[in-house]
Amino acid sequence: MWGMTNQKVSDNVDALIRLALDEDFGDGDVTSTYFVPADLQARALLRPRTAGVLSGVEVAKAVFKAVDPSLRVEVYLHDGDEVSPEAIVMMIEGRAQSILGAERTALNFIQRLSGVATMTRRYVKAIAHTKCRLLDTRKTTPGYRLLEKAAVVHGGGNNHRLGLYDRAMVKDNHLMTDGDVAHLQDCINRLHREKPGVEVELEADNLQQVESFLKLTGVDYILLDNMGNDDMRRAVEMRGSAAKPYFEASGGLTLATAPAAAETGVDFMSFGCLTHSVPSLDLGLDFTVER
Repeated sequence: MWGMTNQKVSDNVDALIRLALDEDFGDGDVTSTYFVPADLQARALLRPRTAGVLSGVEVAKAVFKAVDPSLRVEVYLHDGDEVSPEAIVMMIEGRAQSILGAERTALNFIQRLSGVATMTRRYVKAIAHTKCRLLDTRKTTPGYRLLEKAAVVHGGGNNHRLGLYDRAMVKDNHLMTDGDVAHLQDCINRLHREKPGVEVELEADNLQQVESFLKLTGVDYILLDNMGNDDMRRAVEMRGSAAKPYFEASGGLTLATAPAAAETGVDFMSFGCLTHSVPSLDLGLDFTVER
Protein backbone atom coordinates (compact mmCIF):
# COMPACT_ATOMS: atom_id res chain seq x y z
CA MET A 1 0.00 0.00 0.00
CA TRP A 2 1.64 3.18 -1.32
CA GLY A 3 5.10 1.63 -0.95
CA MET A 4 4.45 0.78 2.71
CA THR A 5 4.65 -2.74 4.10
CA ASN A 6 1.48 -4.26 5.51
CA GLN A 7 3.25 -4.45 8.86
CA LYS A 8 3.96 -0.72 8.87
CA VAL A 9 0.35 0.07 8.01
CA SER A 10 -0.82 -2.25 10.78
CA ASP A 11 1.58 -0.66 13.27
CA ASN A 12 0.30 2.80 12.33
CA VAL A 13 -3.33 1.80 12.88
CA ASP A 14 -2.53 0.05 16.17
CA ALA A 15 -0.72 3.15 17.43
CA LEU A 16 -3.65 5.41 16.50
CA ILE A 17 -6.12 3.12 18.26
CA ARG A 18 -3.98 3.05 21.43
CA LEU A 19 -3.64 6.83 21.38
CA ALA A 20 -7.37 7.34 20.85
CA LEU A 21 -8.35 4.92 23.62
CA ASP A 22 -5.80 6.39 26.05
CA GLU A 23 -7.12 9.92 25.57
CA ASP A 24 -10.71 8.74 26.01
CA PHE A 25 -10.36 6.29 28.90
CA GLY A 26 -7.76 8.14 30.97
CA ASP A 27 -7.78 6.27 34.30
CA GLY A 28 -11.15 4.65 33.62
CA ASP A 29 -14.70 4.96 32.26
CA VAL A 30 -16.42 6.29 35.36
CA THR A 31 -19.89 6.30 33.79
CA SER A 32 -19.92 2.64 32.84
CA THR A 33 -18.03 1.54 35.96
CA TYR A 34 -20.49 3.15 38.36
CA PHE A 35 -23.77 3.01 36.47
CA VAL A 36 -23.62 -0.20 34.41
CA PRO A 37 -23.48 -3.60 36.16
CA ALA A 38 -20.16 -5.34 35.52
CA ASP A 39 -21.84 -8.61 34.52
CA LEU A 40 -24.44 -7.06 32.22
CA GLN A 41 -24.32 -8.49 28.68
CA ALA A 42 -25.43 -6.55 25.61
CA ARG A 43 -25.73 -6.67 21.85
CA ALA A 44 -25.11 -3.60 19.69
CA LEU A 45 -25.73 -3.10 15.99
CA LEU A 46 -23.67 -0.57 14.06
CA ARG A 47 -25.91 1.17 11.52
CA PRO A 48 -25.61 4.17 9.18
CA ARG A 49 -28.10 6.98 9.77
CA THR A 50 -27.62 8.34 6.25
CA ALA A 51 -26.59 6.87 2.90
CA GLY A 52 -22.90 6.73 2.09
CA VAL A 53 -19.80 4.63 1.44
CA LEU A 54 -18.04 2.70 4.18
CA SER A 55 -14.41 2.92 5.21
CA GLY A 56 -12.77 2.02 8.50
CA VAL A 57 -14.91 -1.03 9.22
CA GLU A 58 -11.95 -3.18 10.25
CA VAL A 59 -10.52 -0.30 12.28
CA ALA A 60 -13.77 -0.02 14.23
CA LYS A 61 -13.72 -3.77 14.82
CA ALA A 62 -10.13 -3.52 16.06
CA VAL A 63 -11.16 -0.82 18.56
CA PHE A 64 -13.77 -3.10 20.14
CA LYS A 65 -11.31 -5.99 20.32
CA ALA A 66 -8.61 -3.73 21.78
CA VAL A 67 -10.93 -2.71 24.61
CA ASP A 68 -12.07 -6.27 25.29
CA PRO A 69 -10.74 -9.26 23.33
CA SER A 70 -13.67 -11.36 24.59
CA LEU A 71 -16.19 -9.28 22.64
CA ARG A 72 -17.72 -11.08 19.67
CA VAL A 73 -17.75 -8.91 16.56
CA GLU A 74 -19.46 -9.98 13.34
CA VAL A 75 -18.92 -7.83 10.24
CA TYR A 76 -21.67 -7.83 7.59
CA LEU A 77 -20.66 -4.92 5.33
CA HIS A 78 -17.18 -3.91 4.26
CA ASP A 79 -14.99 -1.02 3.18
CA GLY A 80 -16.11 0.34 -0.18
CA ASP A 81 -19.72 -0.84 0.21
CA GLU A 82 -22.48 1.68 -0.44
CA VAL A 83 -24.94 1.67 2.46
CA SER A 84 -28.39 3.06 3.16
CA PRO A 85 -29.96 3.95 6.50
CA GLU A 86 -30.73 1.03 8.79
CA ALA A 87 -28.33 -1.37 7.07
CA ILE A 88 -26.35 -3.39 9.61
CA VAL A 89 -22.60 -2.92 9.30
CA MET A 90 -21.58 -5.08 12.24
CA MET A 91 -22.85 -6.67 15.42
CA ILE A 92 -20.98 -6.56 18.75
CA GLU A 93 -21.86 -8.86 21.65
CA GLY A 94 -20.41 -9.12 25.14
CA ARG A 95 -19.94 -7.07 28.30
CA ALA A 96 -22.00 -3.89 28.13
CA GLN A 97 -19.27 -1.92 29.91
CA SER A 98 -16.75 -2.87 27.22
CA ILE A 99 -19.03 -2.03 24.31
CA LEU A 100 -19.92 1.34 25.83
CA GLY A 101 -16.28 2.11 26.51
CA ALA A 102 -15.27 1.41 22.91
CA GLU A 103 -18.32 2.99 21.27
CA ARG A 104 -17.19 6.58 20.74
CA THR A 105 -13.65 5.77 19.61
CA ALA A 106 -14.88 3.14 17.15
CA LEU A 107 -17.49 5.54 15.78
CA ASN A 108 -14.98 8.38 15.49
CA PHE A 109 -12.80 6.26 13.23
CA ILE A 110 -15.49 4.81 11.00
CA GLN A 111 -17.52 8.03 10.75
CA ARG A 112 -14.50 10.10 9.70
CA LEU A 113 -13.17 7.55 7.20
CA SER A 114 -16.60 6.78 5.74
CA GLY A 115 -17.06 10.52 5.25
CA VAL A 116 -13.89 10.58 3.14
CA ALA A 117 -15.03 7.56 1.11
CA THR A 118 -18.50 9.03 0.60
CA MET A 119 -17.18 12.39 -0.60
CA THR A 120 -14.71 10.65 -2.92
CA ARG A 121 -17.46 8.52 -4.48
CA ARG A 122 -19.44 11.66 -5.33
CA TYR A 123 -16.49 13.15 -7.20
CA VAL A 124 -15.66 9.86 -8.92
CA LYS A 125 -19.21 9.60 -10.23
CA ALA A 126 -19.13 13.22 -11.43
CA ILE A 127 -16.21 12.52 -13.81
CA ALA A 128 -16.98 8.87 -14.60
CA HIS A 129 -17.91 9.74 -18.19
CA THR A 130 -14.28 10.76 -18.88
CA LYS A 131 -10.89 9.04 -18.68
CA CYS A 132 -9.76 11.43 -15.95
CA ARG A 133 -8.89 9.83 -12.61
CA LEU A 134 -9.44 11.36 -9.20
CA LEU A 135 -6.53 11.96 -6.82
CA ASP A 136 -6.20 12.89 -3.17
CA THR A 137 -3.49 15.17 -1.71
CA ARG A 138 -1.28 15.41 1.38
CA LYS A 139 -3.88 17.63 3.07
CA THR A 140 -4.69 14.90 5.56
CA THR A 141 -5.24 14.75 9.32
CA PRO A 142 -1.78 14.37 10.94
CA GLY A 143 -1.20 10.72 11.76
CA TYR A 144 -4.26 9.58 9.81
CA ARG A 145 -2.77 9.76 6.33
CA LEU A 146 -2.65 6.02 5.68
CA LEU A 147 -6.25 5.56 6.81
CA GLU A 148 -7.57 8.58 4.94
CA LYS A 149 -5.78 7.62 1.74
CA ALA A 150 -7.20 4.11 2.09
CA ALA A 151 -10.64 5.71 2.46
CA VAL A 152 -10.13 7.57 -0.83
CA VAL A 153 -9.42 4.23 -2.52
CA HIS A 154 -12.54 2.73 -0.90
CA GLY A 155 -14.49 5.60 -2.45
CA GLY A 156 -13.11 4.77 -5.90
CA GLY A 157 -10.35 7.39 -6.03
CA ASN A 158 -6.59 7.10 -6.42
CA ASN A 159 -3.68 8.08 -4.22
CA HIS A 160 -1.27 10.88 -5.02
CA ARG A 161 2.15 10.73 -3.33
CA LEU A 162 2.17 9.53 0.25
CA GLY A 163 4.77 11.98 1.51
CA LEU A 164 7.72 14.15 0.61
CA TYR A 165 9.86 11.14 -0.23
CA ASP A 166 8.01 9.19 -2.93
CA ARG A 167 7.54 11.88 -5.61
CA ALA A 168 9.31 15.16 -6.31
CA MET A 169 6.64 17.81 -6.71
CA VAL A 170 8.28 21.05 -7.78
CA LYS A 171 6.01 24.04 -7.13
CA ASP A 172 6.57 27.76 -7.59
CA ASN A 173 7.98 28.06 -4.06
CA HIS A 174 10.72 25.58 -4.95
CA LEU A 175 11.64 27.63 -8.02
CA MET A 176 11.63 31.06 -6.39
CA THR A 177 15.43 31.20 -6.24
CA ASP A 178 16.15 29.84 -9.69
CA GLY A 179 13.67 29.43 -12.53
CA ASP A 180 16.30 28.55 -15.12
CA VAL A 181 15.11 25.63 -17.25
CA ALA A 182 18.63 24.26 -17.78
CA HIS A 183 19.16 24.21 -14.03
CA LEU A 184 15.81 22.48 -13.62
CA GLN A 185 16.89 19.75 -16.06
CA ASP A 186 20.12 19.28 -14.09
CA CYS A 187 18.08 18.83 -10.89
CA ILE A 188 15.82 16.26 -12.56
CA ASN A 189 18.82 14.34 -13.90
CA ARG A 190 20.49 14.27 -10.50
CA LEU A 191 17.32 13.02 -8.82
CA HIS A 192 16.94 10.19 -11.33
CA ARG A 193 20.61 9.20 -10.89
CA GLU A 194 20.51 9.16 -7.09
CA LYS A 195 16.91 8.01 -6.55
CA PRO A 196 15.82 5.98 -9.58
CA GLY A 197 12.12 5.23 -9.57
CA VAL A 198 11.08 8.48 -7.88
CA GLU A 199 8.71 10.35 -10.18
CA VAL A 200 8.90 14.07 -10.99
CA GLU A 201 5.98 16.50 -11.14
CA LEU A 202 6.29 20.17 -12.09
CA GLU A 203 3.71 22.85 -11.33
CA ALA A 204 2.76 25.18 -14.19
CA ASP A 205 0.76 28.37 -13.70
CA ASN A 206 0.47 29.25 -17.39
CA LEU A 207 0.88 27.84 -20.89
CA GLN A 208 4.34 29.36 -21.27
CA GLN A 209 5.57 27.22 -18.41
CA VAL A 210 3.84 24.18 -19.87
CA GLU A 211 5.66 24.76 -23.15
CA SER A 212 9.02 24.99 -21.35
CA PHE A 213 8.37 21.91 -19.22
CA LEU A 214 7.39 19.81 -22.24
CA LYS A 215 10.92 20.32 -23.59
CA LEU A 216 12.47 18.70 -20.51
CA THR A 217 13.19 14.99 -20.16
CA GLY A 218 12.37 12.88 -17.15
CA VAL A 219 9.16 14.75 -16.26
CA ASP A 220 6.32 12.40 -15.34
CA TYR A 221 3.55 14.87 -14.50
CA ILE A 222 2.73 18.54 -15.06
CA LEU A 223 0.35 20.09 -12.55
CA LEU A 224 -1.94 22.66 -14.17
CA ASP A 225 -2.54 25.01 -11.27
CA ASN A 226 -5.75 27.07 -11.28
CA MET A 227 -5.96 27.06 -15.06
CA GLY A 228 -9.18 27.63 -16.95
CA ASN A 229 -10.67 24.88 -19.09
CA ASP A 230 -9.54 26.46 -22.36
CA ASP A 231 -5.92 26.62 -21.19
CA MET A 232 -6.03 23.06 -19.89
CA ARG A 233 -7.42 21.86 -23.21
CA ARG A 234 -4.64 23.71 -25.00
CA ALA A 235 -2.02 22.17 -22.71
CA VAL A 236 -3.25 18.68 -23.59
CA GLU A 237 -3.04 19.59 -27.28
CA MET A 238 0.53 20.83 -26.83
CA ARG A 239 1.55 17.37 -25.60
CA GLY A 240 0.51 15.90 -28.92
CA SER A 241 0.62 12.12 -29.27
CA ALA A 242 3.11 11.59 -26.45
CA ALA A 243 1.84 9.47 -23.57
CA LYS A 244 3.72 11.52 -20.96
CA PRO A 245 3.99 13.74 -19.09
CA TYR A 246 0.56 13.27 -17.58
CA PHE A 247 -1.48 16.36 -16.82
CA GLU A 248 -3.02 16.90 -13.40
CA ALA A 249 -5.63 19.62 -12.86
CA SER A 250 -5.73 21.21 -9.43
CA GLY A 251 -6.91 24.35 -7.69
CA GLY A 252 -10.28 26.10 -7.76
CA LEU A 253 -12.21 23.01 -8.82
CA THR A 254 -15.52 21.98 -7.25
CA LEU A 255 -17.96 19.12 -7.61
CA ALA A 256 -19.98 21.30 -9.98
CA THR A 257 -17.04 22.32 -12.19
CA ALA A 258 -15.19 18.98 -12.13
CA PRO A 259 -17.05 17.35 -15.08
CA ALA A 260 -16.24 20.13 -17.55
CA ALA A 261 -12.63 20.28 -16.36
CA ALA A 262 -12.25 16.52 -16.79
CA GLU A 263 -13.60 16.82 -20.33
CA THR A 264 -10.55 18.92 -21.31
CA GLY A 265 -8.53 15.71 -21.56
CA VAL A 266 -6.44 16.01 -18.40
CA ASP A 267 -5.35 12.66 -17.00
CA PHE A 268 -5.83 13.39 -13.30
CA MET A 269 -7.67 15.79 -11.06
CA SER A 270 -6.71 16.33 -7.40
CA PHE A 271 -8.86 17.62 -4.56
CA GLY A 272 -7.70 18.51 -1.06
CA CYS A 273 -11.32 18.66 0.11
CA LEU A 274 -11.55 14.86 -0.01
CA THR A 275 -9.62 14.75 3.26
CA HIS A 276 -9.20 18.23 4.75
CA SER A 277 -12.80 19.39 5.06
CA VAL A 278 -15.04 16.38 4.61
CA PRO A 279 -18.13 15.87 6.82
CA SER A 280 -18.29 12.61 8.71
CA LEU A 281 -20.84 9.98 7.76
CA ASP A 282 -23.45 9.59 10.50
CA LEU A 283 -23.34 6.09 12.01
CA GLY A 284 -24.48 4.91 15.42
CA LEU A 285 -24.84 1.94 17.74
CA ASP A 286 -28.25 0.53 18.63
CA PHE A 287 -28.17 -1.45 21.89
CA THR A 288 -30.21 -4.32 23.28
CA VAL A 289 -29.54 -5.66 26.76
CA GLU A 290 -29.43 -9.36 27.58
CA ARG A 291 -30.77 -10.08 31.06
